[in-house]
Amino acid sequence: MFKNKKMRLIFRTVVLAALVITTILVLYINSLQDDPVLAEGDQARDFMLERLDNGEDIQLSELEGKGVMINFWATYCEPCKKEMPYMEELYQKYQDEGIEIIAVSVDKNKMVIDNFYNRYDLSFPLVHDKNSTIMELYQVQPLPTSYFINPDGTIERIVKGPLTLDRLETYFNEILPENNQA
Repeated sequence: MFKNKKMRLIFRTVVLAALVITTILVLYINSLQDDPVLAEGDQARDFMLERLDNGEDIQLSELEGKGVMINFWATYCEPCKKEMPYMEELYQKYQDEGIEIIAVSVDKNKMVIDNFYNRYDLSFPLVHDKNSTIMELYQVQPLPTSYFINPDGTIERIVKGPLTLDRLETYFNEILPENNQA
């Protein structure tokens, strides 16, 4: 194909230059699209989704002044199923003290979520992130993942993995409005 060393060298140089340029372009484009990773102390990202229990919209920014737990879960996630009763128990206890839960389901099928919600007799707001846009906004990995938001809208704590009743209650106390007054 190539008759001499000079032609092979030119060919290899062109191929290498093309690979380097492609790599630089891919890295540049990805840097433009990637949101910075959320961390404790950051402002929570606002979103609005429809509640499955009553059809009303719930928007995070409208809950300012309350402590908010955002829980990302799915019906196929066994650890998610185990923590739901703890969330319900503490929601009943802390709702009147200014704690709100938004359970964000990433399931694809709304009927499966409705059946789960009714089977567990849950009373806190449940929303369906059918396109995973909120999951991507919050960079959720793995399920369950919970964000505990202070009344001023900052992230107090990020918990990846399941919660026990004791840990959940500790985190609720950290975001109670009465414990966050200046």
